[in-house]
Amino acid sequence: KLMVFETSGVLLRRAFTLGELLVVIAILALLIAILLPALSLARAKGRELTCLNNLKQLQICAKLYSLDHDGFLLPNRFVYYIDTQSPSAGFSKELTWCPGLAPLDTTTDNIKRGLLWRYNESTGIYRCPSDAGKVRTPEGEVLNVKRTRSYNLCQSINGLPYSDKSASLPSFAKESEINNPPPAELIFFVDVHEESIFDSHFGIPPRGWDWAQDPPRWWDLPTGRHSQGGNFSFADGHVEHWRWATPKIFTELGQLVRDDGEIEDFRRVQRAVKPETRF
Repeated sequence: KLMVFETSGVLLRRAFTLGELLVVIAILALLIAILLPALSLARAKGRELTCLNNLKQLQICAKLYSLDHDGFLLPNRFVYYIDTQSPSAGFSKELTWCPGLAPLDTTTDNIKRGLLWRYNESTGIYRCPSDAGKVRTPEGEVLNVKRTRSYNLCQSINGLPYSDKSASLPSFAKESEINNPPPAELIFFVDVHEESIFDSHFGIPPRGWDWAQDPPRWWDLPTGRHSQGGNFSFADGHVEHWRWATPKIFTELGQLVRDDGEIEDFRRVQRAVKPETRF
């Protein structure tokens, strides 16, 4: 920038000095350093809100399904064993809100085969925008392809039937059955850790279950990618963001609950699913 002066009819032009330019550059650098963290937080908050909106849209679809099926909840039978990674007893590709294995799905075809597709034909609502997980091949090769799904349906929602009821994982078949916990406290859709998600069923050992492990284990690990927190929808239709007491760090499928205070988070999720029912 030039400054122009007029003295006795003569125009004088003066440029910034090197020192002045350096001061301006330093001020700009300081402003950028101050603003970048705020912009980063704003973007992260925006992704968190988008994720919550996705869960809300899925919850609306689930409600529409129940209205069309005399109050019955979404079937949730696309379940794999975590130790063998093979289909479980009662497994079904048809009786499920969404078939497919999230780490292996390179297309959205399985989403379109699910029972919710007819209520909202948007594949975007199945994926958290903060999910950095990549698709892999069955052999373990990681592909440069984003996952198509980040969410699972809670085990409490119309889950697997077993012939031996004493060994069944507790779930509600109809909306009218939901009482413990009540609808406002029963988790429905869960934002799952990108390294933990496998099938479309979110599981955790329920309170009072005879088969619950000691020490306790995460069957599926909820995500902590939203400011050390995760997102959930609930049976009454609302959505929530939960801040965790400790970071959610994936180590293996079915991992132990850490002894650094993570048990507080584990019990919190346990309280939000149906407890063991005695027969």
